[in-house]
Formats: sequence, structure tokens, C-alpha cells
Amino acid sequence: METLQLSRIFCCKSSLNLTETPLNSSVLRQLGIPSFSSQRSAKIPSLVIRTTTTRIRRSITRARAGGSPQDGSSTVEDDMQGLLLGSERDDSGSVVGFQLIPQSVMRRDYLVKYFAQIYESDNKVIGSHEKATSSKKEVTDDVERIDKKPTKVTYNIVFVTAEAAPYSKTGGLGDVCGSLPIALAARGHRVMVVSPRYLHDGLLDKKYAGATDVGCRTKIYCSGGVQEVSFFHEYRAGVDWVFVDHPSYHRPGNPYGDIFGAFGDNQFRFTLLCHAACEAPLVLPLGGFTYGEKCLFLANDWHASLVPVLLAAKYRPYGVYKDARSIVVIHNLAHQGVEPAITYSNLGVPPEWYGALEWVFPTWARTHALDTGEAVNVLKGAIVTADRILTVSQGYSREITTPEGGYGLHELLTSRKIVINGITNGIDINEWDPSSDQHIPSHYSINDLSGKVECKIALQKELGLPIKPDCPLIGFIGRLDYQKGIDIILSATPELLQDDVQFVMLGSGEKQYEEWMRATESSFKDKYRGWVGFNVPISHRITAGCDILLMPSRFEPCGLNQLYAMRYGTVPVVHGTGGLRDTVETFDPYANEGSGEGTGWAFSPLTKESMLAALRVAIGTYREHKSSWAGLIKRGMERDCTWDNAAVQYEQVFEWAFIDSPYVS
Repeated sequence: METLQLSRIFCCKSSLNLTETPLNSSVLRQLGIPSFSSQRSAKIPSLVIRTTTTRIRRSITRARAGGSPQDGSSTVEDDMQGLLLGSERDDSGSVVGFQLIPQSVMRRDYLVKYFAQIYESDNKVIGSHEKATSSKKEVTDDVERIDKKPTKVTYNIVFVTAEAAPYSKTGGLGDVCGSLPIALAARGHRVMVVSPRYLHDGLLDKKYAGATDVGCRTKIYCSGGVQEVSFFHEYRAGVDWVFVDHPSYHRPGNPYGDIFGAFGDNQFRFTLLCHAACEAPLVLPLGGFTYGEKCLFLANDWHASLVPVLLAAKYRPYGVYKDARSIVVIHNLAHQGVEPAITYSNLGVPPEWYGALEWVFPTWARTHALDTGEAVNVLKGAIVTADRILTVSQGYSREITTPEGGYGLHELLTSRKIVINGITNGIDINEWDPSSDQHIPSHYSINDLSGKVECKIALQKELGLPIKPDCPLIGFIGRLDYQKGIDIILSATPELLQDDVQFVMLGSGEKQYEEWMRATESSFKDKYRGWVGFNVPISHRITAGCDILLMPSRFEPCGLNQLYAMRYGTVPVVHGTGGLRDTVETFDPYANEGSGEGTGWAFSPLTKESMLAALRVAIGTYREHKSSWAGLIKRGMERDCTWDNAAVQYEQVFEWAFIDSPYVS
């Protein structure tokens, strides 16, 4: 049968044109060699496939020149010279070794049996010749997949950041730099996070208990003198967490200030961080090996923005970091690290690079008639010198190039628009999981939402509101300031609370808004509660217990609360800006043949009337269209908000960063 099958190849010249059609699909199939799936291809040495098909091609060519089927058959045997590599397998089909097959053994019948054994190990039966011929395209695709399997590129990545959860956190920056490095490390990259070692002489210092002194001291020349810093290291979750230690990081308060306001020496503190971060890959033998010069630096916000400038001005002129690349990640363009021009000499950057950081305030922004407006802008220096620019959502990457969202840097950012990308942040799905959240009274999932109703009742009881499971419960979590649209909420609340709804707010910020929350609670005792301050367990319980989450932010680079809300089955009503517009799709009940689409409502413009209109549509849908509301909940909970999804997009930007030479060399 095998001889007959081989003979059929040589006789049917009209159906097999080797000069026009790739041989490796039809010839292997007609020899009785079955299809290779993507999983099985790993078990078949590509050397055997290529060598076999090449030699069969030679034999068929000779047969077409006039040889008989028998001549062609003998040619296959005579042309297999030398040794071929074959695999030895155990009873389960696993490869346990390899063997060299001499020409006296590697005959046509061995070739067929060899591939048959591979497929028998996978409990697959070789189909008939007719069935094999019908799936000729599948063979071609599978063989090409074997030959063209891509090689994954990994990088030495250095995150430079002012905060990284769980060690230090004041907002979204800490979440990103505490989670994204772990996701990238899980994908095979070597990742280091460099952050200050904040000590407050309190319980928070225990978070650094796992970090040990590396024993490396580095001298940094800045601020007209020499500063010595040391490094502490902890290896956790596949990531090297490196903490820069210096007395300026040992003080009460948060990373940026205390109850009296921002620290006056923040420029000095974060200049030390940037210099130390550039030295760390060169001098720290983490795991026995340094990261070396070929690194990819991710400078997060203005605190780390001096890193791309130092690479270009301090290191590359002397042949160091010539193969490194830098990416500046903008989490909030409103904060740029602007200081008086006279402070440039404190940065430890050569004088000729002043132009990269030079900043002149417009006339209307100057303090008096003699004010020249000259300053240094650290974030501007990073935008000028970094290889690529990232924001934390696609919408925000567009907004920063506009006069409204660019905060004076829109023209510069527009000039570099070709290297700007936006990637939406992920969330920690282990911390924010309604099926296992330790902060909520009842667990639930997309398949069983009964626990969400129990969370709502428990929240109403905890806050002293009337227990009304069918009453729409609206929530707000965030800072009480102008950016978050608190003034819009303030003006709309009296009108909103005329309806049969309940409203809960959690946050702290400007004193006037904190006082307003207390006054509103006393005026609407049965409908409104305001929690002044921030409390993590309460934020989880509000997210789980509310039906609607309100976010009327004026601008929002990404936003995380709307992602938490959707994961917990709480429908977001947001202002259509930045990351809010990217992540919340406005509900359309007529889409998908009436089944609907969307995960919430995004309103625009930002006015009291627009916000109230969106809220009333949401409230009406909740009360009158239960099936549509259930669809909103389901689509929100199904949304992929993982950091793994974001990490894949970051890898693409990493690849682009290394395609070209350093932007500034």
C-alpha cells in the first residue's frame, strides 16, 4: 500500500506542479504523514521535516524527467545519505532522548511509521488518503507555523517612580508601578523598580522590612555638593524592588508633603532618585549579575523625568548607555516639576543642556511686571529627550496635544506626536475581586449576583440610611477638588435628591467641600451620607453596594474607580474625557438586535444639566428595564481589566523604542 501510495504521487503530474506549489503540504499528506497541530509541532524536529521534504522533492523531479514509479521509489532510498535526528519517547509520548538514524534504517516505511508513532502518542488516528487530501490547506499552515515560529524578545526594564504599592502609594501612580512590573516579570522580562525608601517612624515603615541593605554606596554630584545614597533590595513576585536611601526621605507625611503642604526640597529629593536610578543597573549585582547598560528605563511622571536627560547628557557622551532606551510615562500632565531657573545648577546636568529644560511662563502667568517668567521644567526635559512617550489611556494621549489638556506643553507634544501612545491601566484583580474580597460582607460573581444585594443592604445599614433594596444607590469615591468635578456635584445634589434615590460620597480634600458634605448630610438625613477622609475597606464596600458610580472628572488620565465599579457590577456614569471615555461605553439598548451594548453612560459637556440627564436615564433603566440593567452589569464584569492585557501592549512599545537609535545621542 505504501509503494502504491508513493507511485500515485509520481503518476499524477498534472495535479502536483512542484515549480508552482510548495511541496511540504501535499507530498507529506500523500505519504501518509498527517497534519501537525500547533501543540504537536513542538514534538517534531523541524530538521527531519525539511530534510525529508527536500529529498522527496529531488526524487519526484527525477521521476518527472522520465523515471518510473519504481525508479522514483528507489531514489527516495538512495538519496537519504548521512544521519538524521529522531526522538525517543516513553509510553506517555514524552521525549526522553534522541537517536541518530543511519541511511540503512531511514527508509520510506520508517518515515511513515515515525510520524504515525508521534500521532499515536497523542491518541490520534491517521486518516485515510481521501480525508488527508481534503485538509491540504491545514497542513500548509501548520508546516509554515513550524518554520516561522517567532522568537520572544525580553528586556532589562528599570521602572523609576516616586511611589510603588504596597510600599508607598498616594494614588494611581503607586498602583501602576506596583502591579505592571509584576505582570512584565511574569512574561519573562527582568524587571527592577527604583523608588525612595520613605521612613516615617511609624507602622508604615514595616513595609520595608523585607528589604536588605545591598552594601553599595554611591556618590551623587548635585546641588553644589556630593550626596551619598545607599540601596536596599527585596526580590518579590519576580521583581527586583530597589529602594534609594537618603536622610531626605526620612520624615513624616506622604512622599510629597505633610499637613503644611508640599516639601520645599522636592526637586532635590527626586533629583537624587534619578541619579541613583541611573547608577543602579551598573553597580548593583542583583541575583549575582548587574542589569548592565542595555536597559529600558520607564520614567514615571515628573519625579523621574530627569532620567532621560541624564542618559543623553551625562552618560552617552562617554559611551555609557549607548544601547539603552528611555520612555517617559505621563500619569498626570498637570504636575511638571517646574522650579525657578536658578535651580538648574542643582540638577547635576551639564550647562549646555539648559535648553532642554528651559521653560518661560506666558505673560499672564507671571507674578509681577519685573518677573521674566524663566524656569526649568523637568517633565519638559523628558519629553524632549525620551525615545517614546506613553500616557495611561488612549484618550489622554490625544488630549495632551490640545491647548485645553496640554498645560502649556501641547505644542511640544504635538511635535512628537508620532511617538506618543496611550495604554489603559489595568487593575489588581486579586485585590478587587467580588468573589473573594475580604472587605465586603457577602461575596458574589457574574453567575450569582445575590450577594450584591446583600452588600447594598449592609452598606445602607452601616451608614444609617433607610434599608431600601429597590432604591437606586449612587456612590462617589475620590478627592474633593476641582479636577474631580466636585463643584458640579455640589450644584446638582439638591435637585438630584428630590428623586427617590440615595447618595453616598467618600473622600477628602478642600475644606469647603468637606464642610459642604457635612451640611448636606444634615439636610438630607434619609438620602445622603458623606464620609470625610479615605478608608480602604469603606471604598470596597461602597463599590460593591452601590448601583451607580458617579465620576464627573474634568480630566482623567485613566481613572481606576470606574474599572473597579464595573468589575463589581456597579454601573459607571462618567464625564466623557480621557480614560473614562476609553473604558466606559455608553449604553445602547437597540444594538445587537435589541440585546443592547455598553457598560454605562459617558456624558458631555461637563455641566450640571448633562450630568443630571445621564443620571436620570441610568435611574430609569435601573427601575424600569431590569433585563437591560442585568446586561449592563454582565458586560461590565466581563471586561478584561487585567494587567496582563496592558503588559502585552507595553511590550509592543518596547519593541518600537529599540527599532531606532536613541532619540538623543
